[in-house]
Amino acid sequence: MSKIFIIGLPRTGTTSVCHAFLEFGIATAHTAYTSYCFENATAIADTPVFNDYRALDSHYPGAKFIYLAREKTPWIASIRQLLLRMHTNLTRPDGGFNIHIKRCYLTTFTDLSIDNINQDDYLAKCYNTHLANAREYFKHRSNDYLEIDIAKPQSFALLTAFLGIKSERTDFEKMNIGGKVTAWNDIKHPLKIDSTAKGRIDKHLPYTSQL
Repeated sequence: MSKIFIIGLPRTGTTSVCHAFLEFGIATAHTAYTSYCFENATAIADTPVFNDYRALDSHYPGAKFIYLAREKTPWIASIRQLLLRMHTNLTRPDGGFNIHIKRCYLTTFTDLSIDNINQDDYLAKCYNTHLANAREYFKHRSNDYLEIDIAKPQSFALLTAFLGIKSERTDFEKMNIGGKVTAWNDIKHPLKIDSTAKGRIDKHLPYTSQL
């Protein structure tokens, strides 16, 4: 099976979709920071793919890309909560998050500051820009690109049809509700691929020369 990249922004249902892929029997990583992870996971979501999908498209010919959309009002409330928690470790010069997290968030959420995070217009602009860029990039490639909102009842069927997968399920299991962000850590599955090598990352990922 070709690589599958779930390129929706954080807080759009990436954990729920990754959990569905595990149930489909697909090796899956929710975030990926090592070459091993990219080599061994078929489906990868969240960081760094939401920012690096163009380079991934060049490096993995035939890959499929799934954009997770979400109604902006609940997304803004959810991403604000996440970004406020992450802000210090994203912006501190002496450590904090790993280089891939910092690069992707600070590129997608430009001019990140506490003041901006607290502005609905700023967050809406980041969302709209990210979605518009993805639509423009994939505008003539309906065989490679699917856009779904997992809150909509037809989204699961659209996903399985896009990938040619049969499943007894008819909907996604909703996870990380109410601000929770750790549901993926609680999932035990033999096809779950660790994002790091026991906490260590690779400075260079397989495709980073194309960024």
